[in-house]
Amino acid sequence: MMRPAPDRRGALRATLAALLALLPAAMASAAPRVDWLSLARGAVPVELGGAARSLGLGMSQALAAIDEAPQGFVLTLKPGPADTSFVIVVELPAATTFESFAVPNVLETPSPSQTFVKEVTIAGSATGRDGPFDELARVTLATHPKKGETTEFAAAVRKPVRWLRLTLAGGIRVERDKTFLEFSEIAGYGTQQAVPMSSAFSGKWQARGVKLALQQDGVRVSGCYDDDGELQGTVDGPLLLATGKSRKSGVPSAYVLSVDSRGAIFGVRSTNGAPFQLYGGDAAPALKMACAGQAVAPLACGAVVHGIQFDFDSAAIRPASKPHLDALYDGLRDAPATSITVVGHTSSEGADAYNDELSRRRAEAVVAALGERGIAAGRLAAQGRGEQQPIADNATEAGRALNRRVEIACR
Repeated sequence: MMRPAPDRRGALRATLAALLALLPAAMASAAPRVDWLSLARGAVPVELGGAARSLGLGMSQALAAIDEAPQGFVLTLKPGPADTSFVIVVELPAATTFESFAVPNVLETPSPSQTFVKEVTIAGSATGRDGPFDELARVTLATHPKKGETTEFAAAVRKPVRWLRLTLAGGIRVERDKTFLEFSEIAGYGTQQAVPMSSAFSGKWQARGVKLALQQDGVRVSGCYDDDGELQGTVDGPLLLATGKSRKSGVPSAYVLSVDSRGAIFGVRSTNGAPFQLYGGDAAPALKMACAGQAVAPLACGAVVHGIQFDFDSAAIRPASKPHLDALYDGLRDAPATSITVVGHTSSEGADAYNDELSRRRAEAVVAALGERGIAAGRLAAQGRGEQQPIADNATEAGRALNRRVEIACR
């Protein structure tokens, strides 16, 4: 085998060095796009219109259409005619300029009684949920040849909006006078103005099957739910990510919640590891709850902390995480524990071994941040558990967001 001449070896080394220098930029450019049309980013379905109610389409189905779970589902619970049209209005947490939208897995169930939605029209408003709306994009869907494919379509109009009106109409393959409609999800890509941390998680809310009282102090939130559940969480931008447990049964629950512009709370709840269910209610100031008025629990030993943000594929902590780290330091600095272990957890994207390593490095970064704030290094340790101990289903972005967390173990 011939070896390169010395001058060629030098050129190859120079080329290799140049390529290595480009790796950080290449890795940054490989960061996944953000789907702003998602509950996990603070998007909330707030209104239904058209034939939605007559077809049995409720807020649970509306939420499933923006849950970042690409598998198909039956969108309408009652069959409708071929020209069926219905509307979902979604409120966004901040002004968002969409560049494109996408619908994955446009697939047909082998049944003459149901078919995938055919027409999607997206309009935006900067004024309110009642409009006026300007059309941003539309697409006529066709069945994908196989799973895992996506139809992406550009926004014809690019302007900042706070509300989206999604109109879904007809079916791709209508074989009967009335048919059920299927869908997967719709994603929206572009840019969003920075969302300040919400301060709306103090109050009481009630609906059928929902009794909830919360008290917020900065990033920390404590509260109670049902008749015997205690809850603790942290605020991440417009969202509250929280975990709770029944005092009687010990059954755990996990929540991703948002408060809309009218004061209603909306989101999802998973109980005992089950799939997420729609959860929300209207403000109920007169509701009597045992925890009302109680002090907010500190982020101390035993805490589950969400909202500490890292750069993509990195252990570098983002500046927006300062309030969370400050609150964690405040809760731990006077803790009697001689040993404090920061345990990092990830969601399920990526290889198991890689996530173990990434979670360890991120836990070490949190340990370093606590040490810089004044906690003695000899009291601190870091562990990485990767994706081994999920507290929610990784099938949706809401579940993945809950699984990305730090836990504090003391002794």
